Amino acid sequence: MSTFEINHFWITLEQLDQLLDSKQEVVLSEKAKTAISSCRAYLDEKAKNHNQLMYGINTGFGSLCNTAISNDDLSQLQVNLVMSHACGMGEEVPLSVVRRMLLLKAFGLSYGHSGVQLETVERLLFFYNHGIYPVVYQQGSLGASGDLAPLAHLSLPLIGEGEVYFEGRKMSAKEINAHFGLSPITLKSKEGLALLNGTQFMSAYASDAVSKSKQLWKNWISIAALSLEAYDGRVNPFQANVNEIRKQVGQIETAKSMTEILVGSEIAHQFKAHVQDPYSFRCIPQVHGASKDAMDYCATIVEREINAVTDNPTIFPEEDDVVSAGNFHGQPLALAMDFLAIAMAEMGSISERRVYKLISGTRGLPAFLVANPGLNSGFMIPQYTCASIVSQNKQLCMPASVDTIDSSNGQEDHVSMGANAGTKLYRVIENCFKIQGIELLNAAQGFEFRRPLTSSPQIESLYQAFRQVVPFVEVDTYLHPLMKKSESFVKELN
Repeated sequence: MSTFEINHFWITLEQLDQLLDSKQEVVLSEKAKTAISSCRAYLDEKAKNHNQLMYGINTGFGSLCNTAISNDDLSQLQVNLVMSHACGMGEEVPLSVVRRMLLLKAFGLSYGHSGVQLETVERLLFFYNHGIYPVVYQQGSLGASGDLAPLAHLSLPLIGEGEVYFEGRKMSAKEINAHFGLSPITLKSKEGLALLNGTQFMSAYASDAVSKSKQLWKNWISIAALSLEAYDGRVNPFQANVNEIRKQVGQIETAKSMTEILVGSEIAHQFKAHVQDPYSFRCIPQVHGASKDAMDYCATIVEREINAVTDNPTIFPEEDDVVSAGNFHGQPLALAMDFLAIAMAEMGSISERRVYKLISGTRGLPAFLVANPGLNSGFMIPQYTCASIVSQNKQLCMPASVDTIDSSNGQEDHVSMGANAGTKLYRVIENCFKIQGIELLNAAQGFEFRRPLTSSPQIESLYQAFRQVVPFVEVDTYLHPLMKKSESFVKELN
């Protein structure tokens, strides 16, 4: 098995995705090990020889920041912190996101500014490499002071508490330790705080969402083009000159992609009796392009975050400085995830409008895309379902980042609510795959009525691949299984 070394090189979101998709074992480089060990040694010496209060190291937490803790109790203080903060509720975090959390937590702690033991970071990577995923809950983080509750649940198994999933089975941390012959980590000063402070819950959701958003955007080029062909739409709204004078990068890129995918289409270049198409077709460059620009901005913010140190206090051994600040505050991610949710919801919204046009009985297509409408309802109700999902996305797009609730007795008086932004965004993204699947189902059905004309090689390839999974619907049938197959198809589409 090949290995990937955490070596403090900048990692892009694309490289992160490749690493997560690979079978590579992730290990610490010698540079990272030295940074971690040196910082820990500095902190031990600092705590032993200085009487000054250092937040979370020899004090209580939050509004108890001025309460001194004796040296004899520093380890118990950290255990108490992890145990008392594991207060998550709600649904469990998907294991794919927990896997990201483990990796991103190890990344953040590896820089040598957090004061953790080398053993602690290596245990996180042991879990990651062996597919041991702590049970984490979606509710509980305010997105400031770090993702306290979710990261506490992530950290519980390090000290032999909580639950994990391993090989498809939920088991106690004690069971998994016994299985691998592991001893619980004995936390030293500041370690519990380093594990719990940080934005890895938010950044795991955010990086996952950016990755899936890029896939959705790319998919929607092909699917929107197939819908355009089924609707007998015009191609001139995608030509270069009209889009380049708008100067919007995403718009220009979308129009170029639409033009390229339609090269060689008989349908696209046949005579059109209509002068204009509805906005949901004609404005694909403007709407899809705006979402692409938003995605690119959000990707920049998230990529910075996964390469950052976000716990508190932050330790600078070379400068003999321990700084209590606010790098754990999730505002950058909260704003970005709210923005991305809106951008992706709009992609779903315009997609549903194309579905609506395809079933409308215009442009030579039968009403509801089925023979003998009336006797057959055809594709009437998938549009209802699509509209319901689009409406839910709109409701989920109420920004989380505009909210804040005072906590910790007033010490934490402005929070980002970025964790809620992340879990909402996850639902928006999953809804978009459903919407996309429904559009593809309708587009492929409508496309059949354009025969014997053909589309471009790329569109024909997409159509033929889809027909291997979902058949043409002749008469009314049980549509839910076909909709689920279509959703699965777009999730696997590259």
